[in-house]
Amino acid sequence: MHRRQVLQAGLAAIGGLSLFEAMAANAPGVSTQGSSVNPDLVSHVSAPSFRPPPGSCDCHVHIFDGARFPFAARRSYTPAAARVEDLVAFEQRLGIDRVVLVQPSVYGSDNAALLDALGRLGERARGVAVIDLETSTPAALQAMHARGVRGIRLNLEVSGQRDHGFALKQLKRAEGLVGPLGWAVQVYADVDVIAELSVDIAALEVPVVLDHFAGIKAYKKEEQKAAFASVVELVRRGNAYVKLSAPYRASRNAPDFDDVAEFAMALIQARSDRLVWASDWPHTGSSASRTGNLDQVEPFRKTDAGRALNQLASWTTAPALLQGILVDNPARLYGFDRAAA
Repeated sequence: MHRRQVLQAGLAAIGGLSLFEAMAANAPGVSTQGSSVNPDLVSHVSAPSFRPPPGSCDCHVHIFDGARFPFAARRSYTPAAARVEDLVAFEQRLGIDRVVLVQPSVYGSDNAALLDALGRLGERARGVAVIDLETSTPAALQAMHARGVRGIRLNLEVSGQRDHGFALKQLKRAEGLVGPLGWAVQVYADVDVIAELSVDIAALEVPVVLDHFAGIKAYKKEEQKAAFASVVELVRRGNAYVKLSAPYRASRNAPDFDDVAEFAMALIQARSDRLVWASDWPHTGSSASRTGNLDQVEPFRKTDAGRALNQLASWTTAPALLQGILVDNPARLYGFDRAAA
């Protein structure tokens, strides 16, 4: 190891340099210098007003690299590029050490881009794949486990799937496949769908991760009051986690989305040890606004994840709560080395 690398590793260990900064300097094939990084994905992001604790994890990001990994023919939109180099620069800005890469819908069940990114990012990354529940084999899943995958995603929101029987069948099949590996099942669905499934989810023997405030819509507060109460009770039971992520999907009150605060606080009071935080980078658009024209490249939202981290800090009343949500809970859920945090 060169003297510069030793110095960078030492700074990372004592908190003077984030591990993403050290990785960007040392990892082959990952550069955050010059034209390799798209400034449109980073320049608007502010550094948070506090330094996240060592081992902090951004639990939901996507990689879009259509030039190297073509998108699925059957998809609802065509995203701009958001590559590993861009992600590293983004997490450097936030001072975040770890990430969870989530397979986006535009790649279907072809996880090649996800697995490539995991290989480039190393032990600071974990993955959540999308698989064919009917044809996937234990051997194939074990191979993905060896490459850093620790969960699968059921995207009921993008498919518009609200049938209880269909969703339950998918959950049970997913449980059977990932249970032996100790993986989680990640569910993206509207809060009303989650509420209908709450008893079924509580009975599963694998962790279930509910995306984006469990699908709540703050502007439907009264209409969804009972559904959110079901989610809070589900979290209290212990096997469900909620991502405090993508407030723009739960609120229309940009740029602070402050009306999600009461939902976040209710979840923190219920079971702070079942919450994780995520940026949802690079912030894809809304399904409702898509035209179906796949020749048109959809721009990403301009949202400030540094501001979102500050908001998270305002919801936590003690450093231990922030440590749990940013470090300890993700380490437990995704199998990160706690000693390395």
